[in-house]
Amino acid sequence: MHKLVKTATLYVISAIVVAIGLYFVIKKDTYLAFALPAVIGILLLYVFSLDKVLLLTAFITPLSINIEKITGGLSVSLPAEPLLAGILVMFIAKTIFERRFNSKIAKYPISIVIYVMFIWMIATTITSEMPIVSVKFMVSRLWFIIPSYFLCALLFRDPKNISKFIWYYMAGLIIVVFYTISNHAMHGFDGDTAHWVMTPYYNDHTAYGAALAVYIVLCAAYMFMPNISKIKKLGIIATFCLLLLAIVLSFCRASWISLIAALGVLACVRLKIKFKYIAAVIVVLAGLFFTFQHQIFYSLSKNDQDASGDVVENIQSMTNISTDASNLERINRWNSAIRMFKDRPLFGWGPGTYQFLYAPYQESKNKTIISTNSGDMGNAHSEYIGTLAEQGIPGSLIVVSIVVVFMYCGLMTYRRAKNKESKILVLAATLALFGYYVHGTLNNFLDTDKLAVPIWSCMAIITAIDCFHADKENFYESNEVSERQ
Repeated sequence: MHKLVKTATLYVISAIVVAIGLYFVIKKDTYLAFALPAVIGILLLYVFSLDKVLLLTAFITPLSINIEKITGGLSVSLPAEPLLAGILVMFIAKTIFERRFNSKIAKYPISIVIYVMFIWMIATTITSEMPIVSVKFMVSRLWFIIPSYFLCALLFRDPKNISKFIWYYMAGLIIVVFYTISNHAMHGFDGDTAHWVMTPYYNDHTAYGAALAVYIVLCAAYMFMPNISKIKKLGIIATFCLLLLAIVLSFCRASWISLIAALGVLACVRLKIKFKYIAAVIVVLAGLFFTFQHQIFYSLSKNDQDASGDVVENIQSMTNISTDASNLERINRWNSAIRMFKDRPLFGWGPGTYQFLYAPYQESKNKTIISTNSGDMGNAHSEYIGTLAEQGIPGSLIVVSIVVVFMYCGLMTYRRAKNKESKILVLAATLALFGYYVHGTLNNFLDTDKLAVPIWSCMAIITAIDCFHADKENFYESNEVSERQ
C-alpha cells in the first residue's frame, strides 16, 4: 500500500509539472518552463538526498561560469554557488531541527581552526572599512566551507563517497581540459594564448593550473590503490597523462612549483622523516629568506628571462623580478598589502576589501605595464599576505595554523592507518593541500568555488579518514556505528 501511495504521488507531481510547463509554453510563449522539471528534481534532492546534491556540485563546479558585475558589484559562479548556498541553508535548517552534529567531526582539530577563523572574520568584519563587502565575503566563505568540509566529512563516512566526489570533480575538470587543449590547438599552442584559452570556465591559467595540480596528485594516488581492475587502472593512467599534459600546456609556473613541493614532502614521508623535522626545515628556510631577502632579491634582479611559450624559458622566468611583468606585478601587490597592513596591523581593513582599497598604496616605482592607477586588477596574489592586509596578524597566523594542523593531522593519520586505502587517500589529500598552500604564496583562490571546493573537501578527506576509517583493517567494512554518532 505504501509503495502504491508513493507511485501515485509521483504521477500526480509529474502531471502538475507537465501542466505548468504547457501553460507557460502555450500562454506565455516561454520555453524556460522546460527547465522546471530539472529545478524541481534538484529541490527534491535537497530535501531527500543531500548527498547527491554534493556530488552534483562536485561535477558542476569546474564547468560553472563566473558572472561578474551583478547588482552592487556582486559576482557569482553559476550554477555552483547557488547550489552551495542551497546546501548551506539546508544544513543550517537540519542542524537546528535535529539539534546535533557528528561529535567527532565537530571536535576535530581542523574544525576547531575553522571556528577560530570565522570568529576572527566576524571581528574583522565589524571593524571593516567596507562592512557590506566583508559580510558578502564571509557569507560566501560559509557556503564554500560548510558544504565542502563539514557536509563532505559526513558524506565520506561511506568510504565509497570519497572516490565518487573526487572523480565527479575530475570528470568536470576533464571536460574543461579537452575544451582548453582544443581551443589552445587552434591558436598553435602559443604561450600567450595559454593565459586565457580556459575561459569562461576558469578566469585565467593560474586558477586552472592550481586545480590541475591538486587533481594530478589525487589521480596519481589511484594508480596505487589495491583491488583495481586493469581496465580501470589503464583509465586512471590515461587521465593522469592527460592532466600532466594539461598542466604543462597551462604555462602556470606556480602550479609546477606546487607539484615539486608536494614531491618533496612525499620524499620526506617515504624516508620516514618526522613531522617536527619537516616543520623545522620550513621554519629555518623561511627565516633565512627574511634574513637575506635583500641579497636574494639583488641576485634575482639579474635574471632577465621573460615568460614565453618555451617550457625551459618559462621555468627560467620564475625568478625574473627585473623584466617579467607578471612577477613584478605580484611584488607590487605584495608591497601594497604590506603597506596596508602597517596602517592596520591588528584588525586589517576587512575581509574581501583588498581589491577595492589597494590603489593608493601602490608606489610609482613598483608599478608595471599591467598596473592600473584605479587598482582594479583583483586580489593580493597571496593567501598569506592578502589575509595580512585584510585581517591583520591574527588572520595571517590563522592561515598558517590551518597549514600546520592539516599537515600534522594528515601525516599522523597516514602513519597510524591500518589499511592501505586510508594511507593512500590521506597522504594524497595532504600532499595536494600542501602543494596548493605553496602555490598560495603566489596566488589566492580560496574565495572562488573552483579551488574552495577541492581544497576544503581534501581537508574533509583527512578528517573523515582519521575519524572513521584509519582504525579499520578493511577500508570498506560496515560503518554503522560511526554513522549513528
